[in-house]
Amino acid sequence: MDTLCYSGLPLEEQRAAFLAIVLADPLLRDALARARTLDLPDWLVVSGALYNSVWNHLTGKPSGYGIRDVDLFYFDDSDLSYEAEDAVIRRAEKHFEGLPLPVEVRNQARVHLWYPQKFGRPCPRYSNASDPVCYFASKTHAVGVRYDADRLVLVAPFGLDDVFSFRITPNRVMDNQQTHEVKGARARECWPEITVVPW
Repeated sequence: MDTLCYSGLPLEEQRAAFLAIVLADPLLRDALARARTLDLPDWLVVSGALYNSVWNHLTGKPSGYGIRDVDLFYFDDSDLSYEAEDAVIRRAEKHFEGLPLPVEVRNQARVHLWYPQKFGRPCPRYSNASDPVCYFASKTHAVGVRYDADRLVLVAPFGLDDVFSFRITPNRVMDNQQTHEVKGARARECWPEITVVPW
């Protein structure tokens, strides 16, 4: 397969190809089906598991190759306590038992409470699960998918051309240079076709 066969196509064609690849991947199909039945408010599977699976498909690598975990965002501002989020995380552990990769579940309504302590700088207070996707260190990573009724919906604020062009492009909205470079270097080890655009 031509690895760049979707590069440069109109967004609607890229969206259709992206969602078809996601649904054809057994790991993602199972993760999304389980996420749907976990019944979290405003949920979204984001980032690496998605774009890595697209790269695996286009380069002929097996499902799950190069993927560390599945990131599952949800948004619930009714209780911002650690305990409430921890209860959801523990429920999710049982719900996703048997999936070949761990699922990391995080309430995006709480991020502004712990982010400054962990990363030494503030982050915005998000208003839904899609907001944080706009702040990822690389525009390429800013993708999310969820079910809306029986339809798979894509969140991709910067489009999909970077993903389909094997290009990791910085998102300079926050000071995330180190994350961009570290993730870019790791991705190149797994998919040498990738170009990392300098910060």
